[in-house]
Amino acid sequence: MARYTEAVCKLCRREGQKLFLKGERCYADKCAISRRAYAPGQHGQGRKKASEYGMQLRAKQMTRRFYGVLEGQFYHYYEMATTMPGKAGDNLLILLERRLDNVVYRCGWASSRAEARQLVVHGHFTVNGKKVDIPSYLCKPGETVAIKDKSRQSDKFKAVLEANSARPAPKWLDVDAANAQAKMDVLPTREDIDLEVDETLIVELYSK
Repeated sequence: MARYTEAVCKLCRREGQKLFLKGERCYADKCAISRRAYAPGQHGQGRKKASEYGMQLRAKQMTRRFYGVLEGQFYHYYEMATTMPGKAGDNLLILLERRLDNVVYRCGWASSRAEARQLVVHGHFTVNGKKVDIPSYLCKPGETVAIKDKSRQSDKFKAVLEANSARPAPKWLDVDAANAQAKMDVLPTREDIDLEVDETLIVELYSK
């Protein structure tokens, strides 16, 4: 499975906002963007007026990095979004929110989406009682995601659950912390997604 393996803090600096790629570090004073709020590289502090294409590219890159998907996967979600009723930009973000690794992260069962992806691949979760180890699995309304009983007893999960217990879950997920399960009541809406991006720029980029 292809994935980004280089330093992730510089990705937040490049996009100019926290993408929460480093887990607990993103909430601490050590967060790179809190200490150096400018783009990485030799010319990171230079002022450069972005072109129309540049703004569209930054919107696409920011969204792709926020959810931790590669270019081919991202474009596939865009193609799916254009065939669905409603606005293509909203549909794109909703599809990305429905990914199993994102749902696991939103439930507070991982400190980052990268960690959530790893835990899913290792088979620690079930959907409607059946093990699912595909991070890109799209959860549907009415489905219940749960941590496997054996996994819940591990020191790893106990530590993760304790560390992320204070993080609120989105309203489209009904999280039962006591039983380590969550039900997706409805599809998320654009208002539920905390990514500060103009998704219409992504649609404009791919529509050329």
